Amino acid sequence: MKKTLFIFIAATLTILVASAFFEKEGTAIQTRAALGKKLFSEKILSIDSSVSCASCHIPQFAFADTVAFSVGIKNKLTTRNTPSVLNMKNRPYYFWDGRASTLEDQSLMPIQNPDEMGLPIDEAVKRLNQSKEYRLLFQKIFGQKPDAKNLAAAFSAYEKTLETVDSKFDDWSNNLKNLTAQEERGRQLFVGDKAKCFDCHRMEDFTTDEFKNIGLYNGKELNDAGLFNITNKEADKGKFKTPGLRNVAVTAPYMHNGMFKTLEEVVEYYNNPQKLVSDPINIDESLKEPLGLTTKEKKDLVAFLKTLTDKKYNRK
Repeated sequence: MKKTLFIFIAATLTILVASAFFEKEGTAIQTRAALGKKLFSEKILSIDSSVSCASCHIPQFAFADTVAFSVGIKNKLTTRNTPSVLNMKNRPYYFWDGRASTLEDQSLMPIQNPDEMGLPIDEAVKRLNQSKEYRLLFQKIFGQKPDAKNLAAAFSAYEKTLETVDSKFDDWSNNLKNLTAQEERGRQLFVGDKAKCFDCHRMEDFTTDEFKNIGLYNGKELNDAGLFNITNKEADKGKFKTPGLRNVAVTAPYMHNGMFKTLEEVVEYYNNPQKLVSDPINIDESLKEPLGLTTKEKKDLVAFLKTLTDKKYNRK
């Protein structure tokens, strides 16, 4: 009798503790964005429950990865470098080749991708509906059970909160802080005609959202045709979306193939692209001639680029 009573009391306490925990967690999640944040780290959205969105878009590295190609399910590698998902709210399209036109469309594609999370969306929705916690959360926030539409809406709502506007550059823009002499020289180069950075990296997130071929396609060892794979237009061979430069100092490695490990390597490449790739196909006209940057000017440019890091990601 005593043993039975003990088991009953222990089970009751377990239920009460679990209920209290869920109540606390449920109370904390009151919005679509909060639910999206939870889902962003949810591994049951991968076929073997081994990875989540946050496995590749690592928060402490400005929601990018630290390797050229991220590791998905069954140790499969992605085919392109993982870009940051910060400052995506105002983008007109997503992915390096622009194949998604909305954040909602974008959010579900990695779940289905066989090299990333490898889970059909129908199965992802089924798993969420099998979870009492998620059923309750979706009911509370959307007034209905989980489905593909509200799953995408939750992800999108969260990603729209990931805007960064608190860098040293922003302080300078708002007349709150001065740039160093080196950073200011780099800024002048950045916006000037010699380095030409501002031609493609302008507006509040330092991107024109255009597609450019910067010379990293030759149809041989560099054979990712980029936008061409979507449009089948010869003029689009080797073109990729121009990424924003906010937080660029903490999102290495760089380019769609992650081939450059440092900002110094990136600037060196732009200074003379054909020194590294002698036979590029369809390279943009603006990059056909060397920029002629001096060693000092290259260092100045890197110093300026580092001012674009939001303070929450600045590890100095």
